[in-house]
Amino acid sequence: MSNIAIRVENLSKQYRIGGKQERYKTLRDTLTDAIAAPFRRAGRLLRGQATSAAELNETIWALKEISCEVKHGEVVGIVGRNGAGKSTLLKILSRITEPTEGFAEIHGRVGSLLEVGTGFHPELTGRENIYLSGAILGMRRAEIERKFDEIVAFTEVEKFIDTPVKHYSSGMYLRLAFAVAAHLEPEILLVDEVLAVGDAAFQKKCLGKMENVAKEGRTVLFVSHHMGSVASLSTKGIFLEQGRIQCFSDINSVIDAYSHSLKQGNFFVKRTAGSTAYIESAQIVSSGSIETDQTLTFEVCVFSKGVLDTSLNWRLKNEFGMPLSFGCPHVQLGKTYRLKAGINRFLITIGPLPLAEGDYTISLDLDIPWIEYMDRIEDCLQFSVLSCILGSKGHSLKTAWRIGSVIFPFEIHPVE
Repeated sequence: MSNIAIRVENLSKQYRIGGKQERYKTLRDTLTDAIAAPFRRAGRLLRGQATSAAELNETIWALKEISCEVKHGEVVGIVGRNGAGKSTLLKILSRITEPTEGFAEIHGRVGSLLEVGTGFHPELTGRENIYLSGAILGMRRAEIERKFDEIVAFTEVEKFIDTPVKHYSSGMYLRLAFAVAAHLEPEILLVDEVLAVGDAAFQKKCLGKMENVAKEGRTVLFVSHHMGSVASLSTKGIFLEQGRIQCFSDINSVIDAYSHSLKQGNFFVKRTAGSTAYIESAQIVSSGSIETDQTLTFEVCVFSKGVLDTSLNWRLKNEFGMPLSFGCPHVQLGKTYRLKAGINRFLITIGPLPLAEGDYTISLDLDIPWIEYMDRIEDCLQFSVLSCILGSKGHSLKTAWRIGSVIFPFEIHPVE
């Protein structure tokens, strides 16, 4: 028996852009559209209008020539920027959408948790959707019943299990969807951004379940922007960029390649005609991924038309856009330093940063303190905190308190 769980060869997917988003359709709607479609096409032809969707919209390749093999029991993290094709790949592997070119072979039962709303019928109750999902996975009713109580306990929505899921909140929906995908024992589990929705307790619960699934020898593919989770759960990784595989290797190599791309991509150029001074560019010059309690270094270039006293400030935000801190290099906040005519370069090092795992952005402000902003660039630099390790000050996670995105190390000494 082959040890290959997933084999993908020259997989490509093309989408039309600019088309209308279709609403949820009943069987009646589908039949009505099928009957009316020839008459609509004839009417457009007589009026000299476009008769096909291809004439109405442009196209884009979400995936292009993807080839890879995943063995049974491997846990593969898929990383990349938004729009890189990560979710599209999982949808094709889940048989939700078909590829435009190439093919994918799946050897084993597949359970998937993609975007909220995928896989459940909104008119059915939570109970009915559990049985429906199990049947789709090829499971017998006895198997589903054996896992039913465990699934419901995991979701913590027992009171609403006989309520149609269209009335569920997004959090309730996700809890049920994840529980079904993880507990019905699929041989291959596909998960897309499970940490994007839900509170911290639920996220921790999901990660624990994924770890258990991996330890049981099942194959897991999951998409996440949370590099710490990717590094801790995965054995291998795939780095996608603009629909193509840039790196498919061990997880450390993939994260390094992704971090390097973030560093290369974090070069923001802005030209503001008529401004006396403005931020021309900004770039991270240290690694684009750090550990908790490490420093980050970036370079900022400011163009000035003449000699000018200004202040250059940075602002740090987490992946949810929440401000965490701000600062001013070289001088105290509110003080000024002198720009010369032309390009002025500044090398800024911030840290040690007591940050938790996740993605962060830096925004930049150029201003004359207390008078006016001359230039402002939001979220121009991005970096990731991969994991929490023993920091430069000797603090470990066993003696640290996490508040949101910030970790505050502490020590307790007994008093004799």
